[in-house]
Amino acid sequence: MKPFRILLLIAIVAVGYMGCTSTEKKEIPDQEGFLQVNGGKIWYKVRGGNGIPLLMLHGGPGFTSYYLTPLADSIAKDRPVILFDQLGCGRSDKITDTSLMDMQHHVDQVSALLQHLKITSFDLYGHSFGTMLAMDFYLQHPDNIRSIVLASPCMRTQTWVSDADVLMQGLPDTARAALQALAKGLQTDSTQLAHALDLYYGSFYNRKKPLSPYVDSSLRLQALNVYRHMWGPEEFVATGNLKNYDRTGDLSKLKVPVLFTAGQYDAARPATVMYYQSLVKGASFVEIMDAGHSTMTDNIDADIKATRAFWRTVASQRQ
Repeated sequence: MKPFRILLLIAIVAVGYMGCTSTEKKEIPDQEGFLQVNGGKIWYKVRGGNGIPLLMLHGGPGFTSYYLTPLADSIAKDRPVILFDQLGCGRSDKITDTSLMDMQHHVDQVSALLQHLKITSFDLYGHSFGTMLAMDFYLQHPDNIRSIVLASPCMRTQTWVSDADVLMQGLPDTARAALQALAKGLQTDSTQLAHALDLYYGSFYNRKKPLSPYVDSSLRLQALNVYRHMWGPEEFVATGNLKNYDRTGDLSKLKVPVLFTAGQYDAARPATVMYYQSLVKGASFVEIMDAGHSTMTDNIDADIKATRAFWRTVASQRQ
């Protein structure tokens, strides 16, 4: 081989190497705005920086991204973070058209946002309903996802509901009876029911009191019409179009690093989440102690520690 050809080859390899690492070091600017999608405009915010961006998918459906703010703020010290409110809730346009209230339209919103921001490589974080959305998005668009965090996941709706029945067994008899009556559509004393609901959600969802102002904002600006159409009247009653959702048979299709997390007292019971982990080759699991479903507000330090350790491992595997 001629010397100049060797030099040319070295130059080509060097350019190629720079191309492989430029995505890691690419700077993404701060930005906030609205993006037109089918049915209205979605609000999004990018906390800029260098490195592979993290796209965060909030729960619900229709709960808004406000409650993810503390976790996003901490992660944004290390890398770019992208948040958005799903159509119908939060700062995004409200909707009444039920044809827009299904999983495919949510997947399309994620795809549209990534295309708008020209994101070609990213990590994906989903919490609660956001894990269902993350899973369905991956099944349709797997190519540019480096890793996935499935936090307090629901991979099968009927398992979520049966787990709620298990959790209710640990409540006082009067509270359990009121919740079970509600699930069966039976009338019960309103004061007793209100107390039972407070006890249930305070035990398995938001344990830390007083509630975070970010949780308050999510509750105030959630899209109940979207939630009820897609899920149902309460977390332990699934009557919407997600009632037959089941991706347990698809978990083996995940071919990227995956971290499962769950709170110690989570509605996504740790035993169930560990079962999901067992279906994904090489996946890891971390239990967030002293936390319910809202791990990012109940025990944010442990939540951050778990996710940062996971992403450090993902980064080291790519070197």
